[in-house]
Amino acid sequence: MKRLGNLWGRIVSFENLLLAFRKARCGKRRRPPVAHFELNLERELLDLQRELISGEYLPGAYRLFTIYERKPRLIAAAPFRDRVVHHALLNLIEPPIDRRFIFDSYACRSGKGTHAAISRYQEWSRHYAYALKMDIARYFPSIDHQRLKEKLRHYLKDRDVLSLLDRIIDFSPASAGVEPLRYFPGDDLFTPLERCAGIPIGNLTSQFFANLYLDDFDHFLKETLHAKAYLRYVDDMVILADDKGWLSELKTQVGERLTLERLVLHPRKANISPTQKGIDFLGFQIFPYGRRLRNDNGWRFIHKLRGFAEAYRRGRLDWDDFNPSVQSWIGHASHADTLGLRKSIFSRIVFTRGGGQTCPGG
Repeated sequence: MKRLGNLWGRIVSFENLLLAFRKARCGKRRRPPVAHFELNLERELLDLQRELISGEYLPGAYRLFTIYERKPRLIAAAPFRDRVVHHALLNLIEPPIDRRFIFDSYACRSGKGTHAAISRYQEWSRHYAYALKMDIARYFPSIDHQRLKEKLRHYLKDRDVLSLLDRIIDFSPASAGVEPLRYFPGDDLFTPLERCAGIPIGNLTSQFFANLYLDDFDHFLKETLHAKAYLRYVDDMVILADDKGWLSELKTQVGERLTLERLVLHPRKANISPTQKGIDFLGFQIFPYGRRLRNDNGWRFIHKLRGFAEAYRRGRLDWDDFNPSVQSWIGHASHADTLGLRKSIFSRIVFTRGGGQTCPGG
């Protein structure tokens, strides 16, 4: 396989940095760091270009915060100028590498996504009797820096590009690392202490790294183990077959193969079940001929909508501030059998200014 080179000049060009800025700004124009960057746009981009070309560029400090959706998840938000750099890199390196990924990898890829993944699974579930559903224990915090850099070098040979990618990986916040320590075949007592692990959830580059890190594993499943009906969304994986015994053997082989990547299957989330009974996957309960939205998704949205209604009543938010979020959820929920749920939610919560009743009947 031919490795990619001669990318650096195009990555640091002013035109590419300007395009990267526009992508990084999308949906965030009102945020102060974005507005400040845009106010001095030409100077900011020229300074960034100079730092990149000279090798002086260093990523800034992350802003860490926790979101609570089913389970606590630590998010690391990079400074805006770093997000511009991430877009500039991926503008050039992602498209040619993405073409080498398997078709049925669905996360953060053009033309893919959650709904395409569940449609693919549902189509397969009509033809296969069993599904093996798996995910990886603490995937982002477990990604090994050395292995990730080796994988990048399998695709890229441009030294300047690799140096910048190494810098982004090395500046991952310490809190992104896996805990407790894990030992793999060949490790000695100090190996887990000597090897750095973990990339931040929230980075654009992390989404790309997460796809790339398991690309070898994807090809192993498809081409060596001949798993015909296999799909992956980040670290959520499903394999379908008619032979339950074969899937059980496959689960063992998957676990063994993942140790080469210094990863571990989640012990409670690797299960085989009949497709007719449905599976819980990517926020939906999916059956061969029907879909339901997971209950906790509906309750979270009701809570969020009530918060929007109260903020709107008090004048703290305008309609345009939250309407995109509402429309996004409606679009997501409409991929399941949720017409009754949507009617129920929106008939109970009313948006009024001033002292009006916010949630009649809620």
